Amino acid sequence: MTQPTDIRRGHLSTALALAASGLPVLPLRAGKMPFGNCRRCTDNTCGGRPNMKNAGPCACPGVCHAWAAATTDRDVINSSIWRWAWMRASAVAYHPGGAGLTVVDLDNTDAITWAREHLPATQSVATTRGEHWIYLGAMGSANAVRPGVDIKSTMSYARWRGHGTDTPTPLPDAVRTLAATKPVADQPALRAIAVPASTGSKECRHRTPTYLDRGIAMAEQRITDARSGVHATVYRTFLAVLSVHGRCGCLTETHIGRLFTAAQAKGESPRHCTNAWTNARTRLGL
Repeated sequence: MTQPTDIRRGHLSTALALAASGLPVLPLRAGKMPFGNCRRCTDNTCGGRPNMKNAGPCACPGVCHAWAAATTDRDVINSSIWRWAWMRASAVAYHPGGAGLTVVDLDNTDAITWAREHLPATQSVATTRGEHWIYLGAMGSANAVRPGVDIKSTMSYARWRGHGTDTPTPLPDAVRTLAATKPVADQPALRAIAVPASTGSKECRHRTPTYLDRGIAMAEQRITDARSGVHATVYRTFLAVLSVHGRCGCLTETHIGRLFTAAQAKGESPRHCTNAWTNARTRLGL
């Protein structure tokens, strides 16, 4: 019978092999989630890694910042602090965009049927509920581009499930168009909050880009770092953002979309995100 320690050593061996082939890798903890940030990186106080959306100077040797920690550096992967994570890991993940790849995540049989009818054949890997279709070429990631379909590439990670069958083909325009024309019903898009502005100041300080962007970035990181109770963390984070920025009309669809994207990356559905946002607004009387 295979023991857990053998499985975890296998994760490290797999990661080293993938890194040698050019795939940036990272360990995943239980629930297919990245490991949380260390104290120095909590709430992104370190500024973030250079390859993040909001690039920063962080050079933390730990497995911090989720997909942004993915690396092909054998010394980093095999370091003592990463080995600590590997010994507790439940799976190996990789950063598709970092390897110039895009993964079309088909979550059920209906999604697979749709892909076979509308997308060119490419390398496919079986997953628990569906398939990963892997194309050559990177693009922006997007969740729920259609029922049961996510796109994982830049600023995202995919769980390693083996080499699958066939070989990857060039990323088709059909996939890029799919992300660009994401159905409105599936987007984390709520209208900008239009509620009475606070009195006592002609110009709200939240409109200062640095102040507002830092607040949103910290909220994103708080959601990303959630180790358990993701539903509650998402709700509390939405509540905190709205309590500060909800009465001045500063929040736009872009800001709200960033929060929804962070929540969905942790496994929240668009419906749960919408419910959490609505409940937070209701509690604050917005």
